[in-house]
Amino acid sequence: MKVLLVEDDRLLGESLTEYLQSEGFITDWVYDPREVMDLLEVSRYDVIVLDLMMPHIGGEELIKAIREKDKETPILVLTAKQRLEDKRTCFELGADDYLTKPFEMEELTLRLKALYRRKNPQDVVVIDEVEVCFSKEMVKVKGKPIPLSKKDWLILKFLVENRGRFVSHEEILNYVWGDEPVGEDVVRAHIKNLRKLLPEGFIKTMKGRGYRVG
Repeated sequence: MKVLLVEDDRLLGESLTEYLQSEGFITDWVYDPREVMDLLEVSRYDVIVLDLMMPHIGGEELIKAIREKDKETPILVLTAKQRLEDKRTCFELGADDYLTKPFEMEELTLRLKALYRRKNPQDVVVIDEVEVCFSKEMVKVKGKPIPLSKKDWLILKFLVENRGRFVSHEEILNYVWGDEPVGEDVVRAHIKNLRKLLPEGFIKTMKGRGYRVG
């Protein structure tokens, strides 16, 4: 799962990022909320986690801005504000969940997984001999699990979510690496590795259009 964390408290931001990464979440942390909208132009996330009380742009304003462009990505509000009216405002603006500080780290991960399941009700997809389980980040070929790196998993997940259509190098780069300076050769290397692990012909290529499964 790929998470965008928006938290201006650097100590908490570092702690949350380290914990989420240790639990297997791909996590991008932004401490300046003014950077969020530009980042969302080039990267896709499974869940957005954001604080309310931040400088420059308040959390409520940020939720509104995100929802004007993105109606689907779940938003979890992480804040010290506990009043019902604050919760009501966030939910009416488009937030999907609300967790008050202080909180247990495990509760945060449980909520993130629940939001992901709601967004992706079809948790298991089977294509020919390949079974993909999104919540467990697991891939099986003929019933046997295959080992995937985080980047390989994200690429395969993106292809399966878009099964039936070709996705370009640029789309894959934006989803997996965001604004990191990574070239198309890196994508090709990961596709080559995936092809070694998956049945022959599972990932199809069309010159000028990209890759497709299904």
